Amino acid sequence: MIHLEVNGKRHDLDIGPDVPLLWVIREYLKLSGTKYGCGMAQCGACTVHVDGEPTRSCVTPVSSVSGKKITTIEGLGASRAGRAVQKAWTAEDVPQCGYCQSGQVMQAAALLAKNPGPTDTDIDASLSGNLCRCGTYQRIRKAVHRAAGIMAKGGKP
Repeated sequence: MIHLEVNGKRHDLDIGPDVPLLWVIREYLKLSGTKYGCGMAQCGACTVHVDGEPTRSCVTPVSSVSGKKITTIEGLGASRAGRAVQKAWTAEDVPQCGYCQSGQVMQAAALLAKNPGPTDTDIDASLSGNLCRCGTYQRIRKAVHRAAGIMAKGGKP
């Protein structure tokens, strides 16, 4: 039996220990915001937070996160950084096709939770493992700066 806490809700699942966390999230828990991209932890589309750390769920065996707190894009609004990033993403009209966006947002929120005033270099380094086929990197960086400003103003855009 695998015990997970996802977005603040406990789940007890009778599944194999090597099932990727991504499949548990999408197929067992029916949370479709976390995307499958490459299946090799190279693109970042499957990024979730495990105990606050950005984690590639496509290669993470569910047994390795049993008992840990997992946050998906659906639960990100519960955090200050998550709300700020979501507001900024909308204000900056970041998505083009949108497929990579949940992973980009999760990575950006993790960055801002640790570093509420990142430089361009900090942003580029943190998000370098998250690929965007549409090339919206400039809008992504601008949105991260906007989110930092929202956080500095106490959550007001």
